[in-house]
Amino acid sequence: MALVEPLDPNHDPDTKKLAEFFNETLGFCPNSVLTMQHRPAISKAFINLNKAVMANEGRVTSALKRMIAWVSSNATGCRYCQAHAIRAAERYGAEQEQLDNIWEYRTHPAFSEAERAALDFSLAASQVPNTVNADIKKRLHEHWNDGEIVEMLGVISLFGYLNRWNDSMGTSIEDGAVESADQYLGKYGWEKGKHDGSRY
Repeated sequence: MALVEPLDPNHDPDTKKLAEFFNETLGFCPNSVLTMQHRPAISKAFINLNKAVMANEGRVTSALKRMIAWVSSNATGCRYCQAHAIRAAERYGAEQEQLDNIWEYRTHPAFSEAERAALDFSLAASQVPNTVNADIKKRLHEHWNDGEIVEMLGVISLFGYLNRWNDSMGTSIEDGAVESADQYLGKYGWEKGKHDGSRY
């Protein structure tokens, strides 16, 4: 059981309307958002921030944003967010070779140098202590403009919030997310962990 159980999707009409966004990204409303409904101001603010961060205003694609989210979630160890990020990357058209080899993004030919710079930025920014340095800054600016870097850090920061929320909450993971995680991450040892609905 999660630390706090999710509320019914109909609990807060405003949240329900905003949460239609997740039908596109994931195919369902996440239990994390349903739990945030215990304080609807939080669920609504979170969804609006999510929509703003994931909006495409430059060359950072929807698929790359979700791979950035996956690297960030992998660095922090949140299995719930790892599964959600890889599912969303799949739904937003990440190349099959990238999905199959996300763990090897640094060396696999399916990833460009620009994508590697973005994913290394995600890894460095998600570590504690933070390891963003002059080399990462240089590599980012070789491939991306300031606005695009802001978009990337928006994703990393959003998932910093989500990683802490879902790992602390022990949010029960949805079947669709499990399906995607098993397909792409299972061979590397991904499992539900505390998110299986019975650990707390």
